[in-house]
This record gives sequence, structure tokens and C-alpha cells, in this order.
Amino acid sequence: MTDAEGFRFAADPLDAPVFTEAPAAAATCRGVGKTYRTATESVTALDDVTLSIPRARVTVVVGPSGSGKSSLLRLLACIDSPDTGEVHVAGQRVDRLGARGRRRLRQRQVAYLFQRPGENLLPYLDAVAQVRLAASLRGAPVTEADAVALLDRLGLAGRADHHPAQLSGGEQQRLAVACGVVGDPALVVADEPTAELDTAAAERVLTAMEDLAAAGVAFVLSSHDPRVMAIADGFVRLDHGRLVDA
Repeated sequence: MTDAEGFRFAADPLDAPVFTEAPAAAATCRGVGKTYRTATESVTALDDVTLSIPRARVTVVVGPSGSGKSSLLRLLACIDSPDTGEVHVAGQRVDRLGARGRRRLRQRQVAYLFQRPGENLLPYLDAVAQVRLAASLRGAPVTEADAVALLDRLGLAGRADHHPAQLSGGEQQRLAVACGVVGDPALVVADEPTAELDTAAAERVLTAMEDLAAAGVAFVLSSHDPRVMAIADGFVRLDHGRLVDA
């Protein structure tokens, strides 16, 4: 089918089922609830959410504004903990960890990509140094040759000695993806990764994600972008904090 903006899908992407337990999971949520409290009210962000994020797949989280997408990504990225239920990432139970434990798990097993490409990178390091630093922090240092090989895979070999300010937004985001996948983390989480990119740049970033997912990386993305939906292997749909059928 073709949507109103001319993007072609084999079928309605939101008809794809929410993932259950196959293939092997990079992360799972079981009966997860999350509530945010202010001085005057309590807002339920997630309500009894049970799902699985498979390895070697691109999973896209969709839903209207306020549906709980960002809250779910924060839990999967080990930035936050649920109020109820269980969250497992790379076989470890996140909801039983304190802030320090979540930070260690996130450092080794999770990459989180911000919407603005430049926020994912250090301005004073060139592309090779960015990748090598990310690998070292993950406890899996790589050689300069290995870093260049990864950059080449993402179409950035000619930018290996460039700093972020010398790169386009799309190149910055592809470099962020390289830093995200180096060292074999369990999960790469991205919140609206194409929102700040033009069409050509977005397509190159998504092609890189699609290729890396085929090689074994688990991606979970939040997006309204039909280009993102076009590369999805499955969807998680939220509405008012609850998981709903597509």
C-alpha cells in the first residue's frame, strides 16, 4: 500500500502484531506501570505493559502524544525504573537496580540516541575517537582500524578524521549510530531519530539501522515518521499508557 505522503508499504504497517517472545529478546517488560506525580495530580504514563523487544529487529513504538512512548523508552534505556512490574535488559532485572546499577548496565548494554544528532557526540573528538571512546566505555575497546571499518560500513570512511561540527546532521546521526552499536550492546534506543533530518539524510540513517539490525543489533525507535515505519520489523502501539492492538 502507499500512504498519503507516497511512501510504499507491502501492507498496513500497524497491522503487524506486537512482539511476544520470539525471536530471543533483548529486553522485556512484564506488567509495567509508571506514574508521575506533581503537587496537584498523578499522571499514569504506563499501565500494565507487557512486551518483548527482539534481538536483530527494528521495533517501532507508536502512539499519540502523551501515550507513554518516551516513558517506555526511558525504562528500556535503563534511565528510569518502573513503579510496578519488571523490566529486563540483557538478562538483568532493571527494576531491582538503583541509579548506580542502572548506569553501569546502561553503559555496557544500552545505547540511547537523542533526537538532535549533535547531542549524541562530543564536540572535541573526531569520528574515530568517538567510536573508540564508546567502545572503551562499553568495556570492549576496538582498534583504529576496526573503528574505521565500522564508519566505512555506515558510509563515513571519508569523515573518519572529522569533528561533529564538520559533519552534516545526517552524518552526525550515523556517527551516533556507530557509537551506539560498537561493542555489541543488547539494545539501541532512539527517540524520534529522524525528526531533525531532511529526507536524504533520514534515509541514509535508516538504511544503516536496517543493515545493522540484520546483522544482529536490536533497535527500538519512537517515531511518527512513515520512513521509520517502512523499515520496522514490528510495532508496539500505546494509547493512554496501555498496550493496544494495532
